[in-house]
Amino acid sequence: MKKLFTTALIALITITGFAQEKQNAQCRNEHHGMENFTPEQRQELMLKKMTLELDLNASQQKEMSKIVGEQMAKREAFMKDHKAKTEKPSNDEMFAMKSKMLDEQIAMKARVKKILSTEQFSKWEKISHHHHNGMKKHHSDKRKGDKDKEAETK
Repeated sequence: MKKLFTTALIALITITGFAQEKQNAQCRNEHHGMENFTPEQRQELMLKKMTLELDLNASQQKEMSKIVGEQMAKREAFMKDHKAKTEKPSNDEMFAMKSKMLDEQIAMKARVKKILSTEQFSKWEKISHHHHNGMKKHHSDKRKGDKDKEAETK
């Protein structure tokens, strides 16, 4: 009787683990669907989304397209460089990276403010803030999941 109960318990735990892994894989695919597109396609989709959300006119679309393209190119270069590094950056390097990132965000905000109307800029800030918080939550959930996986393997 004990053997039957133990076997059933092990089977249940195994099935649950596979089900969670499948669910996590589905979530990753849903959130990162844009990774399959070329940078130009991602830029075009992002610009169209901004046009819908902010009601951009043709000249605003042209200017925002430049900004979005530059930001995507910087992001691609950063990700490529980040993946190439095998060592964790030192505290000074982290400070320099974060400082540079914040400087770029300040400059981008100033550029966008010149292009958009006051109402559009307000909407853009809300959308950016919401997106930033969503990414923060996604990364913290991902880190928590990674820590849970490490704890399971120990």
